[in-house]
Amino acid sequence: MAPLHYFNILVPLIILFFSGTIFLLQRKRLPINWPFLGMTPQVLLSIHRLHNFVTDYLKLNQGTFLLKGPWFTNIDMLFTSHPANVHYILSKNFPNYPKGPDFRTIFDIFGDGIFNSDHELWEFHRKTTNVSLFKHKHFRRLLETTIGNKIEKGLLPVLDRYPEVDLQDVFQRFTFDVICMLLLDCDPESLSIELPIVACEKAFTGAEEALLWRHFLPERVWKLQRRFGLGKEKKMSEAWKAFDEFIYKCLDRKQKEDEEPTGLLKSLMNEFSRQSATSCDSNKFLRDTILNLMIAGRDTTSTALSWFFYLLTQNPSVENKIRKEIENKIGVRKWKTLCISELEELVYLHGGICEALRLYPPVALEHKAPVRPDVLPTGHVVDKETRIILSFYSMGRMEDLWGVDCMEFKPERWFSKGGNGIKHEPSYKFPAFHAGPRTCLGKEMGMIQMKMVAIAVICNYHVELEKGHLVCPSDSIILQMKYGLKVRLVPIKMINKDG
Repeated sequence: MAPLHYFNILVPLIILFFSGTIFLLQRKRLPINWPFLGMTPQVLLSIHRLHNFVTDYLKLNQGTFLLKGPWFTNIDMLFTSHPANVHYILSKNFPNYPKGPDFRTIFDIFGDGIFNSDHELWEFHRKTTNVSLFKHKHFRRLLETTIGNKIEKGLLPVLDRYPEVDLQDVFQRFTFDVICMLLLDCDPESLSIELPIVACEKAFTGAEEALLWRHFLPERVWKLQRRFGLGKEKKMSEAWKAFDEFIYKCLDRKQKEDEEPTGLLKSLMNEFSRQSATSCDSNKFLRDTILNLMIAGRDTTSTALSWFFYLLTQNPSVENKIRKEIENKIGVRKWKTLCISELEELVYLHGGICEALRLYPPVALEHKAPVRPDVLPTGHVVDKETRIILSFYSMGRMEDLWGVDCMEFKPERWFSKGGNGIKHEPSYKFPAFHAGPRTCLGKEMGMIQMKMVAIAVICNYHVELEKGHLVCPSDSIILQMKYGLKVRLVPIKMINKDG
């Protein structure tokens, strides 16, 4: 009877201990910090809604909280969405917050590209990419022509053919083709009537999901998965292979042509082929550079467009106002010959895109690691072992930053006082294009592409969300839609005719 007696005493004590722990942690407004396991169980249970999970706790903790991992893994993470911390880390004390070695380990697929780079290598990337690509004398003309041709020969024929379609898939194909044409002088034609499967284009999604999971799994665990081809790491390995095959094939074809590459590709090859960085392989360095730019060019723009049109399906009056603005400013029939300079006149369209970027920033999280111990503006102490995660997704949902109506989709939020111009918001409040020295070089390119695509679609179709279709963020480093964006497209000419 003695063992049973002790059991009857021990069980209530254990229940009381864990109940008390849960009660105290909830009073502190933190996830449950289990012995040995830390807060990981609750994270894994919430991985399907990770961004909202983080946002909930950031709201409860004045914009900053420490997420404790298992005691033996050293994966504690300080999450913050506080604008003072964001401004301090990305701008005011920028030299103390590089990507860090942990970032390079997690994002190894990026190699020596700009996303993985710090210090001298990052400065080299930024300077040469800016000069050889975005500041190239023919860049704006080539960008305008490339986007226009892909809209006319790819986007609109596909939308005409498929009135019920996954718009996210269409936008991903569109931006993939455009960035390949700009960087590699090659059109993979993933956006064509047949909607072919292009392995490289589809590989991005699998790789980006694996990259998010690596943040929350011990390094030994995901490396073991990679070794045996298990879980998300299997998709990562397949993606790595697809990227290498596609990029090296394009480069090899260009190098074997009788004539030297021209335009942007020639400029990129001339600038980057002489560099090898840590790999001691100039060809691999060029591959890393191009892959980083491809990820930026395909995923951020297509994701922003997808959320923008999702928000339009929920706010049809905004769609109508944008269409009216296009009619009044440039004329419905003139959109085919639209010039980049004319885009600045479309204030309501600009506001709508900025609202989509505020609520659904394509890069939802940013990983940082301090070089030296520091104290953040909020008073939180960090050292070189601290992983800092900036939640850009959460920032757009903070009432302190955007008001009590922060969850509403209001393009007017971006109007200047007179209503005729565009309101500027500081990057540490609106970090959709990052902030500080690492502000996105392709910001203008992304906005141009989004506006040209949006105009083409809105001038031709009314977009309706497919009945019963669930839209939610995927568990990925890029804020894609988990189940796509399935819509029904109603031609405007049919609406006008019925009207």
